[in-house]
Amino acid sequence: MRIAVGSLMQEANTFVPFRTGMETFRAFYLHRGEAMLTDYGAAKVEVPAFFDVLRSAGAEIVPLLAAHAGSSGPVRRAAFETLLSEMEDRLRAAGPVDGLLLALHGSMVVEDEPDAEGEIIERLRGVLGPTIPIGVSLDLHGHVTQRMLQPETFLVGYREYPHIDMYETGERVAKLMLDRLAGRRRPVMALAKRHMIVSPVNARTAEAPLSKIIATARAMEQSGRVLEASLFCVQPWIDVPDLGFAAMVCADGDIAAAQSAAEELAALAWDLREAFIPDLTPLDDAVRIGLTSPGTTIVGDVGDGPSGGAGGDNTAVLRALLAAGADTARRLSYLTIVDPAAAAQATAAGIGSTIMLAVGHALTHDGEPVSVTGKVRVLTDGIFTQHDAGAEGLEANFGLTAVIAIGDIRLAIRTNPGFEWDTGMYTSVGLPLAHAALVFVKSSSHFRVAYGPHAARILAADTPGATAGNMRRLQFHNVTRPLYPLDF
Repeated sequence: MRIAVGSLMQEANTFVPFRTGMETFRAFYLHRGEAMLTDYGAAKVEVPAFFDVLRSAGAEIVPLLAAHAGSSGPVRRAAFETLLSEMEDRLRAAGPVDGLLLALHGSMVVEDEPDAEGEIIERLRGVLGPTIPIGVSLDLHGHVTQRMLQPETFLVGYREYPHIDMYETGERVAKLMLDRLAGRRRPVMALAKRHMIVSPVNARTAEAPLSKIIATARAMEQSGRVLEASLFCVQPWIDVPDLGFAAMVCADGDIAAAQSAAEELAALAWDLREAFIPDLTPLDDAVRIGLTSPGTTIVGDVGDGPSGGAGGDNTAVLRALLAAGADTARRLSYLTIVDPAAAAQATAAGIGSTIMLAVGHALTHDGEPVSVTGKVRVLTDGIFTQHDAGAEGLEANFGLTAVIAIGDIRLAIRTNPGFEWDTGMYTSVGLPLAHAALVFVKSSSHFRVAYGPHAARILAADTPGATAGNMRRLQFHNVTRPLYPLDF
């Protein structure tokens, strides 16, 4: 067997003013051809899982291209065209293949195309022809469309959020491809949607209400009724048509069974819609609780999460800490902010220097910077290997990073937005979690896996920004109406 493997991943946020270009992909990762086989290192994500399954089966791997840009603004058409055209060219040059495995996100938006994954699958299907199977892995927050359900194409989503099963999802997709090629399975797909959006704050797979739907999906699989039942809570911060909660089911040759199961799961999600409304803590209350309570309080800065596409440059948390006197609290508070110019200024001043900086809103330009005076404590290149569950083994690149001590506040100023999933973003710059009373993480929920073991308590703060947990903070114009909860 000759199996081609490719990946083109990005999660868009249409509420930020910046765009995703080639430089963003290069900063995260961009592996071409044979380099794909080695450049992932020990990362436990989808593409290495594809490789491991195919090697075990004795298949010939045909690596195409793997590019990831994290979460950011819509992708520029020029960058998208460069990468997808290269993947098409490499697939044509590879000669005949028996199948294609793709790792996609599901919620990429190109500046002129709201359904980027639909275009990716459609164009690669055009290269392969109508009969060669395509297997696709997707993030649980994918915006799944009918266009993605191309002929001889099966799609499988993560089962876990926080995302601790990216590698396992890759394994399942690759094994299903082997079953399809061996004639053991004939995967067919069905999709059902409900026009509702849910905050990731209250959509974790191990907890109600989502766990109730998950249990039904797993029971369908275990009974043999379907092969795979995938639930997509959707990236809620994309203003595109047909946005909503999706159930996508893969059955073995029985399209009616797949559609029936998908409708049942989507209906269950709709019935539970009110239970998805998140319980958020006002920011000032979160600061007060953290400074006055024993142990370490971990707080999700929900509205400014780079893992949902926000810039990571909002100053709301810094302002709240200063207003509460955290700089003189005699207990440490940690937070991060993205500001390339401020990081460079601190680096030029050098470790031990006391400097005055204006920080914040460097990417989004949606507010006024905050002037602070502090001592430069740590300078790094912002590169570290993640070790916590989720993106374990994957290298993070936050770019030039400076830690500034503002009294008892430790502000990590970095150059690049990045997923704040891993405790390494603090420990790699000399900030042990056990030393802090209050630790802010710009994330909705994923941070709980890594930070939970260090927390006396975890709060989700109702902060402003492009990943607001309170969906009513944002103005949608292109979604299909009515949309729950905005129109109810």
